[in-house]
Amino acid sequence: MADIHIRSAVKEDCGRLLELVRELALFEHAPEKVTVTPQHFIESGFGASPVWWAFVAITESEGKELIVGFALYYIRFSTWKGQRIYLEDLFVTNDYRGKGTGKLLFERMIEEMKEKQFNGITWQVLEWNEPAINFYKKYGAELDAEWVNGEISL
Repeated sequence: MADIHIRSAVKEDCGRLLELVRELALFEHAPEKVTVTPQHFIESGFGASPVWWAFVAITESEGKELIVGFALYYIRFSTWKGQRIYLEDLFVTNDYRGKGTGKLLFERMIEEMKEKQFNGITWQVLEWNEPAINFYKKYGAELDAEWVNGEISL
């Protein structure tokens, strides 16, 4: 396996991040649901008031960096718990799954939580995604089947 290292995402990564977002949507059987424009994605992460941050998993391919996974998050506020990281997506390309790439990304998220003194990380996982569920359980994650997701879209 190629060496993988984790770094903070930079603006120039956004094109590749969007490719991976589309790959994730395909994996989740919902490619038509990705409607964010590249401009909005970039502005939201690297504009005057960023609302998301990310870490990327990098390997070298033919002398160039190749992003093979990412963890994208934002800060949410819980009236019960205070500030927490909301892990919007953690995704690793198929060729790098099961090789420790997701572990590196998730452990970097845990470091971020501790460094910024947030009191936890929250995320969602599809009920049919057994590999992801088993991955999170290795960390002692509590998975809550009680809450129903709500959403309003334009």
